[in-house]
Amino acid sequence: MSDINPILSGSAESIAAYQDAIEQSTKAVVQWLQQPEMYQGKTVEQLRERINLDFTSQGLGNQVAIERAVEYFLKDSLSVHHPQCVAHLHCPSLVISQAAEVLINATNQSMDSWDQSPSATIIEVKLIEWLREQVGYTAGDSGVFTSGGTQSNLMGLMLARDAFFARQGHSVQQNGLTGNLSKIKVFCSENAHFSVQKNMALMGLGYQSVTLVKTDEFSRMDVSDLADKLAQAKANGEQVLAIVATAGTTDAGAIDPLTEIVALAEKEQIWVHVDAAWGGALLLSEKYRHYLDGLELADSVTLDFHKQYFQTISCGAFLLKDARHYQLMRYQAAYLNSDFDEEQGVPNLVSKSLQTTRRFDALKLWMGLEALGKKQYAEIIDNGVTLAQQVAEFVSAQPELELVMQPQLASVLFRFRPGQGDTAFVALLNQRIGDALLASGAANVGVTEADGVTCLKLTLLNPVVNLADVKVLLASVTACGQQLLNA
Repeated sequence: MSDINPILSGSAESIAAYQDAIEQSTKAVVQWLQQPEMYQGKTVEQLRERINLDFTSQGLGNQVAIERAVEYFLKDSLSVHHPQCVAHLHCPSLVISQAAEVLINATNQSMDSWDQSPSATIIEVKLIEWLREQVGYTAGDSGVFTSGGTQSNLMGLMLARDAFFARQGHSVQQNGLTGNLSKIKVFCSENAHFSVQKNMALMGLGYQSVTLVKTDEFSRMDVSDLADKLAQAKANGEQVLAIVATAGTTDAGAIDPLTEIVALAEKEQIWVHVDAAWGGALLLSEKYRHYLDGLELADSVTLDFHKQYFQTISCGAFLLKDARHYQLMRYQAAYLNSDFDEEQGVPNLVSKSLQTTRRFDALKLWMGLEALGKKQYAEIIDNGVTLAQQVAEFVSAQPELELVMQPQLASVLFRFRPGQGDTAFVALLNQRIGDALLASGAANVGVTEADGVTCLKLTLLNPVVNLADVKVLLASVTACGQQLLNA
């Protein structure tokens, strides 16, 4: 077996096999990066027919396995770095992040205990300390890296739930949920991420526990409606365990009025969790950092680095304002985070995470910050927000395009608007434009809804994309729309 696929180790044979495999893979990636198409344009049915596992008794060997991966995966992958790939919060990655992945994968450190990840543990702790400082929290290391926003939001809601019951003298960790659970509510805006509902279901409280607050014309939480719904909940005998504010909604990039939300929550001792998975990028901004005023007041915060921090997937973080709340999820395992280790000051991060085995994703952000420095990182983050404003101005001047909402972060909501057809006709037309552009391999434009209006979405994360590139894309949208009308 060793001559086919040796385990990565310090032997000469293993090192040679590793170098050959990495070199072959790197060459393939370089070739793929140079292809002009955004996507090769294969349909779901074509890919199902084409892709099959070749799992033989003797094995194919590293070289053939890599060749097959290049043929059946790499060549048919979406080029997220392409200037016409703008549908989702799906970023191109920093070169230094790719280098970090090599170190992360080769060392295969596990972040659950210090003796499985000694230097990595210290680096993550120091990075959490730095992130807390950027948010405006007091000095400390209460936080952990996560797989992304959904997991971070789950941690915030879970700790909010357990703190809610703890104030009533009940331990969810020890004794489970109790009481009339239908009376326990979580508030978030109509445009909050779906992970709020998903996580409440996971925690046993169900979708019914989520009360949606109205939003204003910019998709931000309406504080007046929040106040009304809080008062109504109290009158109904309901108890609110958390308010989830959003700093960067998926479509509009809306940032809820954080300071006002916290002020309302404090009156009733309600936990505030801020989902800043996207908008948290503005922590490094030179132009737009003030958009996040009030973030420091939240009880917990979600951050994602595989969005506008340009890190490879996955890379997120959860920050907890008050360290004492970590006791609510604490569990001692002699083989991972023993009492003895704790007494000796050994940092075993499993105590802070929902995961046990966990990748050292923090290295990517660490290396990114060191490689780019503050100024360049701020520039590439600010670029998307500024570009969105320029694109919105251009769209507003085009007779066949309609700006649906003024941009707030790096997204632009608009639609192709011919002079004919009712609302349903225009909605279907825009859906078909998005589908047709992806099928052709020319572009990936998002299709979504804003206040009931079906529209197209440009998510302008790519820092090397400029207004000229977007104008090419918008011309494709217009041409496609006209072609569909004529057909």
